[in-house]
Amino acid sequence: MTAIKATQVKELRERTGLGMMECKKALVEAAGDIEQAIEDLRKSSGMKAAKKAGRTAADGMVMLKVADDGSYGVVVEVNSETDFVARDEGFKAFVSAVVDKAFDGKLANVEDLMDAEMESTREALVQKIGENISVRRVQLMEAPLVDGYVHSNNRIAVLVALDGGDSVVAKDVAMHIAALNPQVAKPEDMPADLIAKEKDIYMVQAQESGKPEEIIEKMVSGRVKKFLAESSLVEQAFVKDPDIKVGKLLAAAGADIKGFTRFEVGEGIEVKEEDFAAEVAAQISAQK
Repeated sequence: MTAIKATQVKELRERTGLGMMECKKALVEAAGDIEQAIEDLRKSSGMKAAKKAGRTAADGMVMLKVADDGSYGVVVEVNSETDFVARDEGFKAFVSAVVDKAFDGKLANVEDLMDAEMESTREALVQKIGENISVRRVQLMEAPLVDGYVHSNNRIAVLVALDGGDSVVAKDVAMHIAALNPQVAKPEDMPADLIAKEKDIYMVQAQESGKPEEIIEKMVSGRVKKFLAESSLVEQAFVKDPDIKVGKLLAAAGADIKGFTRFEVGEGIEVKEEDFAAEVAAQISAQK
């Protein structure tokens, strides 16, 4: 039998909100695989999607720039180790220089953006501040109309690409995306493998009800439809007016959504948890 560590149980509890014994049992049955344990728990308990692994402790800021004619825009994320550095004027100036370079050159990847000159600038700032700084990602969007929104603390930035409409509706939609974080623009954009995975989970849950097969099919179909509606931008209730969907808002403006990019500082970055007591003990031991 696979040995289950207390740290695994702790992480599963934090991500699911379930009890310790239930989490430990699920981990044992999944041979210590946390992601498999989460999927099994969703099937057996009807639990909703769990939190992503790890806490996004990476700091920094996001920034975007859009062409005056709305034909294109860029958004970048630059990371620092602490929020203190993220507020530093030198750091902000560096991020501004990065986004200007990406904008002027219509650069779509970090490798092109961080040439020798820009890398030298970054290294000088690292030496001055004493923290690691990294340009994590950049995105270029081109469309008949591109506009965006940056949350006031520069931790979330969104670019929206439309065909039709105007900058007012584009900014409104970008603000909505910043707030509600849809997975895709339209239901048909949802990857087939994600739909299949959700359907499999719903099927197991429905079968436990003991209802006839035809009823189960309808139950699963309804759950999948709900999942797509909740996850798709055009099907979501507009954050500034919940009485209308975003799709209707766009249609009224004569616009069609071509895509969007949403950057949030540190999302998806897993930061190693340090055991400071053990670290201190190791340092004391080494000095003996």
